[in-house]
Amino acid sequence: MRAAVRVHVVSPALQSLPPFHLAIPVHDIDAARHFYGDVLGLGQGRSDVRWVDWNLAGHQMVTHQVDGYHAAVAGTNEVDGHDVPVPHFGLVLSVGDFHALAQRLRTADVDFIIDPYVRFAGEPGEQWTMFLLDPSGNALEFKAFADPSRLFTQ
Repeated sequence: MRAAVRVHVVSPALQSLPPFHLAIPVHDIDAARHFYGDVLGLGQGRSDVRWVDWNLAGHQMVTHQVDGYHAAVAGTNEVDGHDVPVPHFGLVLSVGDFHALAQRLRTADVDFIIDPYVRFAGEPGEQWTMFLLDPSGNALEFKAFADPSRLFTQ
């Protein structure tokens, strides 16, 4: 049974934001179906032989098979003592959903680039974060703020 990944809304203004559309390349559409559908638990929308629409917490993320595609990480940037892969994308979750997803990923034996941990502990931007790669090398980050109203606090 797939568990939906939910986003914690941090302000009423965010409730009116339009969903974004993100299309990413993958080298193997079947591996993407397994990872995004079975491992992450995202709902699948329209699809064809070489692409799949995914429901990423109400946003439309599409995986497109691009033959020979690998290693989307252009480099890293040091943040809080960790080499953060760039580019990356993901979701801001509630703390409970973050830990449930982390456990789901551990159960699926997913290798983390950066294991789940608390970043900026005791600071206004305190957050749980984790980084991983999909089977094609696309980097994902999932995070959860101790205080969601601090999403953009400097």
